[in-house]
Amino acid sequence: MDKTLEFPVLLRLIDERSTAFRAAVASAPSLDVQVPTCPEWTLFDLVQHLGEGRRSWAATVAAGPTASAKAASEGPAAPREREALLAWLAASTQQLLDALREAGPDRGCWTWWGTSQSPQTCGAVARHQLQEIAVHTYDAQVTLGAPQPLPDEVALDGVEEFLSTCCATTAAWPYEPAAVDYHATEGRSWRNWLSADGSRAARLPAPGTMPAIAAGEDPDAADASARGTASELVLAFYGRIPMDSLKLDGDRRLFDLLIAWEPDE
Repeated sequence: MDKTLEFPVLLRLIDERSTAFRAAVASAPSLDVQVPTCPEWTLFDLVQHLGEGRRSWAATVAAGPTASAKAASEGPAAPREREALLAWLAASTQQLLDALREAGPDRGCWTWWGTSQSPQTCGAVARHQLQEIAVHTYDAQVTLGAPQPLPDEVALDGVEEFLSTCCATTAAWPYEPAAVDYHATEGRSWRNWLSADGSRAARLPAPGTMPAIAAGEDPDAADASARGTASELVLAFYGRIPMDSLKLDGDRRLFDLLIAWEPDE
């Protein structure tokens, strides 16, 4: 993968998306309203999930590179009263930011994506945390009936982060080898190669530049492709909008197979 967002930028964006999440919660008519994109949860459940998750990752980062599992959430339970809940959520975010800032981007950290293309570092944790918070901010906004697209800076990195963290694996692709391209209308594209060696991804060179692609991996020879804004691509990856809401070309069956695939590491 090409250069990703710098660590200070990731921390700034985590803070910004967390602020947007709290703003949505603050303006909701009730904490008991159901979240359409997470139908098993109320808005309170979503807030509790986000806050407990950030506290757990803060503790995991603080535990250092020798930790062998994700740490349990630390601190008080989520309160039911809205003002106290928002303060608890802000403290949860601050715990995560403080832990990441103290550790720095290069320190090792336990992660669940050991066989992906993403490193097991605090920088990679920050990168994935940004996407979790951004998508859940969208969930909160949908609950209010006022969804906003993910900011371009967040979404463009989110496409690449998802492909390298959530898709990349050394587990064998159980079907015929394939190449799937994803094109953001903002002008960036990626390819996901699927084979018996697993799944790996890379950013494709910009049009008119010399492709740094190995022989046999012609960027013009994708078996399928999806096109949309970077925000739409990320939201489709996380199941917030239907994949077929994107512009799909080639063998559309590949997208169904990818969604259903559960690699056995």
